[in-house]
Amino acid sequence: MLLKIMKIMLKKILGNNIKYYRYAKKLTQEQLGDLLNVSCNYIGRIERGQHNPSLDKIQLIADILEVKPYELFKENDYNLKNRVNLK
Repeated sequence: MLLKIMKIMLKKILGNNIKYYRYAKKLTQEQLGDLLNVSCNYIGRIERGQHNPSLDKIQLIADILEVKPYELFKENDYNLKNRVNLK
Protein backbone atom coordinates (compact mmCIF):
# COMPACT_ATOMS: atom_id res chain seq x y z
CA MET A 1 0.00 0.00 0.00
CA LEU A 2 2.79 2.41 0.94
CA LEU A 3 4.64 1.66 -2.29
CA LYS A 4 1.51 2.44 -4.30
CA ILE A 5 1.09 5.78 -2.50
CA MET A 6 4.76 6.63 -3.12
CA LYS A 7 4.38 5.88 -6.84
CA ILE A 8 1.33 8.14 -7.04
CA MET A 9 3.19 10.93 -5.24
CA LEU A 10 6.19 10.57 -7.55
CA LYS A 11 3.96 10.81 -10.63
CA LYS A 12 2.34 13.96 -9.20
CA ILE A 13 5.73 15.52 -8.46
CA LEU A 14 6.94 14.71 -11.98
CA GLY A 15 3.77 16.13 -13.52
CA ASN A 16 3.85 19.32 -11.47
CA ASN A 17 7.50 19.91 -12.32
CA ILE A 18 6.95 19.37 -16.03
CA LYS A 19 4.03 21.79 -15.87
CA TYR A 20 6.08 24.35 -13.94
CA TYR A 21 9.07 24.25 -16.31
CA ARG A 22 6.77 24.20 -19.35
CA TYR A 23 5.08 27.37 -18.10
CA ALA A 24 8.48 28.93 -17.41
CA LYS A 25 9.47 28.25 -21.04
CA LYS A 26 6.11 29.70 -22.15
CA LEU A 27 5.15 26.49 -23.92
CA THR A 28 1.64 25.15 -24.25
CA GLN A 29 0.90 21.45 -23.87
CA GLU A 30 0.38 21.36 -27.62
CA GLN A 31 3.76 22.95 -28.34
CA LEU A 32 5.57 20.57 -25.97
CA GLY A 33 3.69 17.65 -27.49
CA ASP A 34 4.74 18.73 -30.99
CA LEU A 35 8.38 18.89 -29.91
CA LEU A 36 8.08 15.37 -28.45
CA ASN A 37 5.97 13.99 -31.32
CA VAL A 38 3.13 13.14 -28.91
CA SER A 39 -0.37 14.52 -28.41
CA CYS A 40 -1.23 17.35 -26.05
CA ASN A 41 -3.51 14.82 -24.28
CA TYR A 42 -0.42 12.72 -23.51
CA ILE A 43 1.28 15.78 -21.97
CA GLY A 44 -1.86 16.53 -19.95
CA ARG A 45 -1.98 12.98 -18.59
CA ILE A 46 1.66 13.19 -17.51
CA GLU A 47 1.08 16.56 -15.84
CA ARG A 48 -1.94 15.18 -13.95
CA GLY A 49 0.07 12.16 -12.78
CA GLN A 50 -2.01 9.74 -14.84
CA HIS A 51 0.73 8.43 -17.12
CA ASN A 52 4.28 7.12 -16.68
CA PRO A 53 6.58 8.39 -19.42
CA SER A 54 9.57 6.24 -20.34
CA LEU A 55 13.05 7.23 -19.21
CA ASP A 56 13.87 8.20 -22.80
CA LYS A 57 10.81 10.47 -22.90
CA ILE A 58 11.76 12.02 -19.54
CA GLN A 59 15.23 12.77 -20.93
CA LEU A 60 13.70 14.41 -24.02
CA ILE A 61 11.32 16.47 -21.89
CA ALA A 62 14.21 17.61 -19.68
CA ASP A 63 16.27 18.55 -22.76
CA ILE A 64 13.43 20.61 -24.22
CA LEU A 65 12.73 22.30 -20.88
CA GLU A 66 16.49 22.86 -20.37
CA VAL A 67 16.68 21.15 -16.99
CA LYS A 68 18.46 18.07 -15.70
CA PRO A 69 16.19 15.00 -15.62
CA TYR A 70 16.54 14.63 -11.85
CA GLU A 71 15.11 18.13 -11.40
CA LEU A 72 11.79 16.81 -12.69
CA PHE A 73 11.59 14.51 -9.64
CA LYS A 74 12.48 17.05 -6.93
CA GLU A 75 9.78 18.25 -4.56
CA ASN A 76 9.50 22.01 -4.95
CA ASP A 77 7.54 24.62 -3.07
CA TYR A 78 6.83 26.90 -6.01
CA ASN A 79 3.30 28.09 -6.49
CA LEU A 80 1.77 27.24 -9.86
CA LYS A 81 -0.74 30.04 -9.32
CA ASN A 82 2.14 32.45 -9.96
CA ARG A 83 2.90 30.77 -13.28
CA VAL A 84 3.80 32.50 -16.51
CA ASN A 85 0.82 33.82 -18.46
CA LEU A 86 0.72 31.94 -21.75
CA LYS A 87 -1.75 34.28 -23.46
